[in-house]
Amino acid sequence: MLVPTTLLVQQHQATFSDRYASFPVTVASLSRFQTDAEVKATLAGIADGKVDVVVGTHRLLSNEVKFHDLGLVVIDEEQRFGVEHKEQLKKLRLDVDVLAMSATPIPRTLEMAITGIREMSVITTPPEERHPVLTFAGSYDERQVTAAIRRELAREGQVFFIHNRVQSIDRTAKRIAELVPEARVAMAHGQMSERELEQVMVDFWERRTDVLVSTTIVEAGLDISTANTLLIERADLLGLSQLHQLRGRVGRGRDRGYAYFFYPGEKALTENAHGRLATMAAHTDLGSGMQIALKDLEIRGAGNLLGGEQSGHIADVGFDLYLRLVGEAVEEFRGDAPEPEADMRIELPVEAHLPVDYIESERLRLEMYKRLAEVRTAEDLEAVAAELRDRYGETPEPVQALLAVASFRLLCRLHGVTEVVCGPSTVRFEPAGLLDSRELRLKRMYPGTIIKDTQILVPRPTTGSMPKRAVDGLGLIEWASQVVTNVYETTQVASVV
Repeated sequence: MLVPTTLLVQQHQATFSDRYASFPVTVASLSRFQTDAEVKATLAGIADGKVDVVVGTHRLLSNEVKFHDLGLVVIDEEQRFGVEHKEQLKKLRLDVDVLAMSATPIPRTLEMAITGIREMSVITTPPEERHPVLTFAGSYDERQVTAAIRRELAREGQVFFIHNRVQSIDRTAKRIAELVPEARVAMAHGQMSERELEQVMVDFWERRTDVLVSTTIVEAGLDISTANTLLIERADLLGLSQLHQLRGRVGRGRDRGYAYFFYPGEKALTENAHGRLATMAAHTDLGSGMQIALKDLEIRGAGNLLGGEQSGHIADVGFDLYLRLVGEAVEEFRGDAPEPEADMRIELPVEAHLPVDYIESERLRLEMYKRLAEVRTAEDLEAVAAELRDRYGETPEPVQALLAVASFRLLCRLHGVTEVVCGPSTVRFEPAGLLDSRELRLKRMYPGTIIKDTQILVPRPTTGSMPKRAVDGLGLIEWASQVVTNVYETTQVASVV
């Protein structure tokens, strides 16, 4: 089991040992918290198969570790591992299973999952009696900090205070001690010695301290159920993934958790920082990590699948097109790509659209246009029409025309028609490869029809030849549908309204 920090190694090692206590399973750990003798014994156990489960940091990826018979690699907090580490893991993937876990996957990993390159499972069911963390974002105020710490101490809880600058963390810890003299304040950061950091964390776990002033070292997976208030001094400098991971450190028991994201009141927030804080404030529900990760993907881009970049490269082509292109490439690689559809061009003088006064939201209008463009069966089209009526009321004439055009597209696809274009006096249909009997029928039913090369030119109906309503709008679509049905043979099996 690969984890990003030594603190997590200790925690997982204790959990695994407890769970496997009644089974013949040997659990070991590998991190800088161990002595040389312990490390040597663990490496020997991994090599000869005496160690069944090993929990370790990046050291597990080093050349000194030789596995006897590796079957499963579990990566906790996968977003904390860089490209180089994942390249090393790829060497193992040929004959082992890999399970990567993260509350906030990096954009590239998430994009690989939603395009089908990697399989993804989303766990959205929270533990019993867990409450969403109440989140506040605002300018830094010492009075609010003091009140938040005292409120947590009053219910016999503990507090995380995040100050992500090692150079000044000592001064910050002293200031917190001055603001709340009754609190026992401790300090933790990555530049402390192994034993010192271990002692600080053990003291906090065993509730010998009340407030832990630390850097983002506590971000990864720590499970301390009595710590239920989080204060971040410069939340504007942290990324979405970090903010969500840090917020996940509180509210892990039955008590309500509180998270305060502070930023300097005298400075204007950047657009990205404002977007990150707004996202965190909006997504406070349990299991909202997926939405936050998708927002992170939208802000930063999906990255380079084959190179070292973890973000970027998506704005150039647009998110939907990018996903479609990658999805098609994945399907083609797997050998289950669908047959490419022929391009279809339909140009008829019909007022067919979704009016603004029918669907006010631009996003929802675009969503319905996309749904209609993806319709491939009569059942799909009827489902879209029913949804429109259910959500927005009875369909006005432009919407009815839009649905009729979508139905006409299905009919054309069924009969192999690729082009229907209306001119001043004729309507052009393509292709023109008809049986002789069909050509005779066409000229008998529509006098004046001309067939040349790949085109069929059918005289456009006039008010003299048919009712006025059939000359344009819905009537013209009905007439064109009759031409296609009467002249062309069915080329594929489909259901059409």
